Amino acid sequence: MNDFRSLADIRRDYGDLTLSENSASLDPVAQFKLWFEDILKNEKNDPTAMVISTVDEKGCPDSRVVLLKGIEDEHFIFYTNYQSVKAMQIQKNPYAALNFYWPEMARQVRIRGRVKKVSAQRSDEYFLSRPINSQLSAVISQQSQEVKDRALLENALNDLIQRQNQEPVVRPEHWGGYMVIPDEIEFWQGRDNRLHDRIHYYKQEGKWQHRRLAP
Repeated sequence: MNDFRSLADIRRDYGDLTLSENSASLDPVAQFKLWFEDILKNEKNDPTAMVISTVDEKGCPDSRVVLLKGIEDEHFIFYTNYQSVKAMQIQKNPYAALNFYWPEMARQVRIRGRVKKVSAQRSDEYFLSRPINSQLSAVISQQSQEVKDRALLENALNDLIQRQNQEPVVRPEHWGGYMVIPDEIEFWQGRDNRLHDRIHYYKQEGKWQHRRLAP
């Protein structure tokens, strides 16, 4: 144990990238897309990964990583099992927070807003675009439910593959997309000496406003 550094001593410099309230776009979704173009060029792993946080019936927060699958009309879209824990929490409290973190560029984006299901047609279109085994996994998975062991899942998948043969897979009703409709979006650019840049967007009378926050 003496070979390990104290966690408090782990730190890094963030570099010289900047973000100012004057250079930032007036539209936070446009600003997100500008950043995301840079992220796709520079981030080595999982650029679409985001933490989504919901709350349970006791008001306790719950979070997990999902993948961003689209940005349409200011809506941030992801897909999941409608019988999962997060889906049950969204059904009771249709609000969520998203958090993107891209360490290569020391950038973070936080989003808070309402959550709604996307249309069945949109879910069908995305489902059919997935690799066939991903489609089949969505059919057999009872997400968040207890299973005896991994072999049970693998056997169920293999059985379905053999039964399915070359037939197209129909999206199960328990699987589909959600859209997060943002009320707030905050951009964080890591800076050396911990004087980070934070630009916070919020809606006022239906229009986006933005301001700088202290790091």
